[in-house]
Amino acid sequence: MTKRILPLVILLLLAATTHAADRAQVADSLTWYGQSTFHTAVFGPSIYFDPINLPAGTPPADIIMISHSHKDHLSSDALKKISTDKTVIIAPGDCKSKLKWVDKAEFISLAPGESKDISGLHIEAVPAYNRTKTKFHPKSNKWAGYVVSSAGVSIYHAGDTERLDEMQAIDCDIALLPLGQTYTMKSVQDAADAAMDTKAEIAIPMHYGTGEGSQADAAMFAELLTGRIEVRVMQPAK
Repeated sequence: MTKRILPLVILLLLAATTHAADRAQVADSLTWYGQSTFHTAVFGPSIYFDPINLPAGTPPADIIMISHSHKDHLSSDALKKISTDKTVIIAPGDCKSKLKWVDKAEFISLAPGESKDISGLHIEAVPAYNRTKTKFHPKSNKWAGYVVSSAGVSIYHAGDTERLDEMQAIDCDIALLPLGQTYTMKSVQDAADAAMDTKAEIAIPMHYGTGEGSQADAAMFAELLTGRIEVRVMQPAK
């Protein structure tokens, strides 16, 4: 019996080690351009989240996910810079009215609870709203965060949100969470608790340092999660 069990244990350990390596590879691939803008091509397609203020020379996009229509998340100038006639833009429905040139790219509207499979990615829109500061991001707007999964690894981009009960239903490997306490989280502690809610293995803070939140908040976020979740505090690419 022992001889039969031992190979199974070894296989399970190898699978866990490979998955951990995949998570690290995906996290290493992420480029942060400040605020909530990220890029990765680790899954194959060139993917952007909430692109704004992109420097010259940034790669064209295959898939763009926009969390909501505020100007620090939806920038026509940035979108024109990276969009082609092959680009797919995924966003809440109210964003389309701000994309007058969207005929250059395909537009797909996703509301929280809806999902789409594109180019080997499973993309799920999840809730993103304020519970207490409701004038900024009301639940009724149906704005979104996204969970993107491929090859057994998932990235959660939270968008602009407070800590929500719905986060406990999210199971991700890498969580990109806002730290700003004016428009998003009520506190850095809430952001750290949200990382725990999502069962993330790696957490990366975003949406700080431009108008709200600070490097000190990012350091506190990392300290609060020490020994529980790996935190990567990134510097914006230029």
